[in-house]
Amino acid sequence: MTDNNLPGPGQPTPEQGPPSGQPGQPQQPQQPPPYQPAPAPNKPAQGPPTKGKMRQQQAGVTKPRQATVAEQRARAAAQKAQQERFAAESAAFEKKRKKRKRLLIGGGVTVGVVALVAIWYAAASPKNVTAQCTDSNNVIVDDDYCDESYYRSHGGYTSGGFIYIGGSSYRYNYGGTGSVGQKAVGGSYTVPKGANVSTKSGTSVQRGGFGISSGSSSSGG
Repeated sequence: MTDNNLPGPGQPTPEQGPPSGQPGQPQQPQQPPPYQPAPAPNKPAQGPPTKGKMRQQQAGVTKPRQATVAEQRARAAAQKAQQERFAAESAAFEKKRKKRKRLLIGGGVTVGVVALVAIWYAAASPKNVTAQCTDSNNVIVDDDYCDESYYRSHGGYTSGGFIYIGGSSYRYNYGGTGSVGQKAVGGSYTVPKGANVSTKSGTSVQRGGFGISSGSSSSGG
C-alpha cells in the first residue's frame, strides 16, 4: 500500500508546516526554549596555597636592583645628616677638651704657686725642735747632764758631740719622744739645721739659722 502524499521520483519533498488547529482558530507562534547558561569548564582541584619562594642571589650572577630617584635622594639626605651630626659632635668634644686643658693648666699653675709659697714659708720659718739629754744607752736622763754649766762644774767636757762626765757619756736627742728613764723613740742625734732647738724646761740649745749650741765649746778634763 503506498502513500499518495509522498512525492514521486524527481519531485521535491513538500515542507511540513505546523499542525493546523481547529478550524476557524488562528495558529499560535512557537516560543523559544528558555536560556540555559553553558556549563563551566572543569577546573583542576586547588590544593593549599603554597608559600612564596625567595630567590637566592649569587655573586657575579644576580644583578642588584637599581635604586629609584626617590631612594637616591633619601640616601643622600641621610648621609648628609649623619655627616653634619658627626661634625657637630666632634666640634663639641674638641671644645670640651680645650676647656678641660685650660682648667688643668690653670689648676697646675695655682698648685705650683701655692707649693712654692709653702716651700718658701717652710724654709723661712725655722722649726721648733725639742732636745732631750740621753746616756750612752739612749735612755733619757735629766737635762742637767747635757747642760754646759753642769758638766763643767763636775769636771766634764765635750768631744765629737758627746758630753763626758766621769766615766759616762751623754748627748742630745733632737725631736725624739719619751720621758726620763725611757729610751728615746725616733728623733735624730744630729743637730737640725735652721731649727730652734730647746729643752723641755725651756733652755735654748740652738737658735735657728745661727748654729749656736750650748755644747759648742770643748775642754779636756
